[in-house]
Order: sequence, then structure tokens, then C-alpha cells
Amino acid sequence: MNPMSVQRDERTVAVENASYRWGYLLMSFGVLVSVAYRSFARGESNWDLLALVVLGGLVPNVYQGANHVLTRRWALASVVTLVAAAIVAAIVTFVGR
Repeated sequence: MNPMSVQRDERTVAVENASYRWGYLLMSFGVLVSVAYRSFARGESNWDLLALVVLGGLVPNVYQGANHVLTRRWALASVVTLVAAAIVAAIVTFVGR
């Protein structure tokens, strides 16, 4: 009896998920850099692109929270990051006026 080859295992899934993570990070930070450049260098308002970056980070967290895979530590880190980002955004908004 010949052993059948395994097409997908845990390592394959882990490598795929890591590649999706890198792709997501590249796309998110690329859009964020584009928003910063257009805002500071060209003086354009880019709230639509910035909303894509924020929602792109929010959707996975909401999905994981709904499926009960987030830990308290992860949730706390997300909330602290959200508050810090809001403070930085407020400072940038008021200084830019």
C-alpha cells in the first residue's frame, strides 16, 4: 500500500497565513504613506484612503472578537492603540490649522 501524499498540513496553512499578513502590512502601510504624502506634500484631504487603513485593521479584529479568538491582552492593546491614534490625530489636526 502506497502512502498518499499530504497536500496541505499545518505548516502550509501557517506559511499561507504569514504571507497574507505580509501582504496586508505592505498594502496598509503603502496606503498610509500615500495618505501622508498627499496630505503633507500636496495639501490634499485623504479621509477616504485613511478610512480604508483604519477599517482594514478594524475588520479582522471585529471578526476575531466575534469568533472568540482574541485574548484580553490583545483587546487591551487594540484599545490602547486606538486611543493613542485618536490623540495623535487630534494633535495633528489642531497643529495643522
